[in-house]
Amino acid sequence: MEQKLQILLDTVKKLLRRGAYPNLTKVLSKSHPADIAHLFRYLDLKQQRILFNLIGDREMAASVLAELEHATGAQLLEQLEKERIIEVLQEMPYDDAVDIIRNMPEELAEEVLLTMEDEHSEEIEELLKYGEDTAGGIMATEFFSLREELTVKEAIAALQEAQDVEMVFYLYVTDDHGHLVGVLSLRQLLTVPPATRLQDIMATDVISVRTDMDQEEVAHQVAKYNILAIPVVDEGNKLMGIITVDDVIDVLREEATEDIFKMAGASEEELLYGYKSFKIARLRLPWLITNLFGGVITGYLMWLFKVTLKEVIALISFIPVITGMGGNVGGQSATIVVRGFATGRIDISTMRQVFLKELRVGLIMGTVCGLTIGVIAYGWHHNPYLGLVVGLAMVTAMTVAATMGVLAPTFFKRLGIDPAIASTPFVQTANDITGILIYFGTATLFLSNLR
Repeated sequence: MEQKLQILLDTVKKLLRRGAYPNLTKVLSKSHPADIAHLFRYLDLKQQRILFNLIGDREMAASVLAELEHATGAQLLEQLEKERIIEVLQEMPYDDAVDIIRNMPEELAEEVLLTMEDEHSEEIEELLKYGEDTAGGIMATEFFSLREELTVKEAIAALQEAQDVEMVFYLYVTDDHGHLVGVLSLRQLLTVPPATRLQDIMATDVISVRTDMDQEEVAHQVAKYNILAIPVVDEGNKLMGIITVDDVIDVLREEATEDIFKMAGASEEELLYGYKSFKIARLRLPWLITNLFGGVITGYLMWLFKVTLKEVIALISFIPVITGMGGNVGGQSATIVVRGFATGRIDISTMRQVFLKELRVGLIMGTVCGLTIGVIAYGWHHNPYLGLVVGLAMVTAMTVAATMGVLAPTFFKRLGIDPAIASTPFVQTANDITGILIYFGTATLFLSNLR
């Protein structure tokens, strides 16, 4: 943590311990909402509630809540009075309020929506109809648009009167029925004669997304075209909202975090449990149990080759190397593929090239490592055939592992399952099994020469 935030955290904790709430209120009023939200990571739920209730300005409280993780914010609001919950939510942009409400217990969420003012609850309920991870679910509906028949002078006047709307450097133009027909920049608006009509200067090839598009694909579109915002339209091309680059950054961070947790066989839900060991262990156990059974299968395969192992006890020396290297190579390939799917650099149409590339890479690395371990095996046990067996097994195991790291995430992707879950735990277990089969299968073929 940087020094400024560390000093702020130490000050807040000291004032909380002393119960010096007036002084704490003054400190909070001079702090940025993002810095206050950052402090919540280091406070327990009781301290969070006290701190949040000391933020007197409703707009600032709403900004702090918007900076928190959605599940953390919802958990915090559950500890507050219903009136306080409503007044803070009403100060938030609708898309941020929706994210919080989605994470509340269903009964509390319904109660809050019934109590809120009609205007707010109606907008929020409309957004709740869209999927949580879709463009409709993250778009801002408080946006600014202009009619195509307006003149530049009229557009500037309308722009000057616009308040409390999501607006960046793009102005979206609609027809009489609200359909998206064009876009122009603020610079264009200010550099043409006042009597010019918008329809004469707007660009008509507008990059937009549908309300049902997955949020990750939305992020890819924004990154691909290097734009600061993207309009969201329904199936009839009616402008429904906009998604700005700050929302896209949140999506990228959320998706990347989710993938990393899944690749480790864990869950982002752990963050909510703090230091509750039993609950965290319960979240991690499923994938570890999968690995446990994978280990049992590996052990059983070794038992099936007990005759080979008994005949050539030296084979036991290289089991950890064969399985370990295969798991590492497979994990590397799987990580690259999962990341490629997440960023849009890899899709199903390019999988053949990716597969062949990883096959070549696995073969090259396997050959180098195979030659190395083969020489070591020969020098250690003075048996050239043992060196040959270990070397061949290493080359084959690493090549298979590299391709497995591509095939497993692709298989899950085709099934419509997040490929991140096919990464480290699954691939390493699969490669342990294939590595043992390859190693002992090769040794059995050369058994007469190894005795």
